[in-house]
Amino acid sequence: MKLPTPEPGLVIRYSFLFSDDTEKDRPAVIVLTALNDAGKKIVIVLPITHTPPAKGAETDSLELPPAIKRHLNLDDGRSWIRLTEANRFEWPGFDLREVGVGKAAYGFLPPRFFDQVKTAFLATDQDRRVWMQRRDET
Repeated sequence: MKLPTPEPGLVIRYSFLFSDDTEKDRPAVIVLTALNDAGKKIVIVLPITHTPPAKGAETDSLELPPAIKRHLNLDDGRSWIRLTEANRFEWPGFDLREVGVGKAAYGFLPPRFFDQVKTAFLATDQDRRVWMQRRDET
């Protein structure tokens, strides 16, 4: 599988671990990247899920518009980017999955929509409402 350069806004296929210990291969958006002290790339991803936000927790997710789902070749069902659950790992980690033969990414979110995602995630994190699972880091 050819590995893409991990950049904010890129949607990858990833075995995402949720706070309730469920794990599932799913699309996930890279929201932040940084270099650690050892010079290795650290990536933070948010899951894309078909599960709508709970009643009263609508601000915990952003719905993906149908046009963006088509652009990424995702299915036609409604989907949300969950802002309160994140996985952090050293790129490329052990949990990347193929999208298609030899591909690990669906593509990029449009810049304006990604800016909304990043702004909403940072606000959620500032409110200390993000559950961050560290994975695959040495």
